[in-house]
Amino acid sequence: MPSRPEHLPEPAPGTTPRRFLHVPRPLRAAALVLLLAAPLLTAAHHARPTPYGDHLTVHARVRHTTAQQPTTTRLRTRGTAVEAYAPRTGTTRWRYTREGRRPLTSLRLAPLHARVEAITLWDDGMVTDTDGRTVRWHRALPAARDWLPAHGGTGVLRPLGRGILAVVTPRRVLAYRIADGDLRWVLPAREGCAFEPARAVHHGRELLVAQPCPRAAWTAQLIAVDDLGRIAPHRRPLGNEVRKGTAASRGPNT
Repeated sequence: MPSRPEHLPEPAPGTTPRRFLHVPRPLRAAALVLLLAAPLLTAAHHARPTPYGDHLTVHARVRHTTAQQPTTTRLRTRGTAVEAYAPRTGTTRWRYTREGRRPLTSLRLAPLHARVEAITLWDDGMVTDTDGRTVRWHRALPAARDWLPAHGGTGVLRPLGRGILAVVTPRRVLAYRIADGDLRWVLPAREGCAFEPARAVHHGRELLVAQPCPRAAWTAQLIAVDDLGRIAPHRRPLGNEVRKGTAASRGPNT
């Protein structure tokens, strides 16, 4: 029987000698690599970009105000950012950017609310909604590369009331529910015609949109829409409101 190495202690009486597991050198090397790589993988996970390149930074807290001392917040686009700021002091309350993108136009909602809500059209055709605490939704406009560089963002974003936003493009008018970005209806332009966002005007709760057509009567070159879609007799309500605890009802597009 081979003698026991001198550096190993003798087992206690009545116990089974402990067997020492021999780990092959390749396995030890692999385990060491995993231990060293774990911090790098964690750092890469935290450093990965957001899906839409969003960066929303809050610069100043908004104090609670009373009716006697209202606080207003205004909106501006400055370079590559959309900013909400205090008009009296110029202090930036929050700043919103998207990596590699530039805002074309921004629509300000809730003008008397301290946390002003902003709906923005970006140069890649993305429409976003933020309330200064989070970016609530993103919507990509179809075929934006075909018209956006030439037309720009003038007149594209049009509020319709009752929590509905119209996005007027040359080929179609799209209506989104502001609360969650839900697409409510789509109105395509007449064949051979195109809408002109810059020539759309509000008339009460209606939006009149120019639709020039080379070979059409003048009555076909102007359409009227509201939160329910194109204005026409015998329309069925879409149920654009969001009800707590139940899904919003949907109806046929108009």
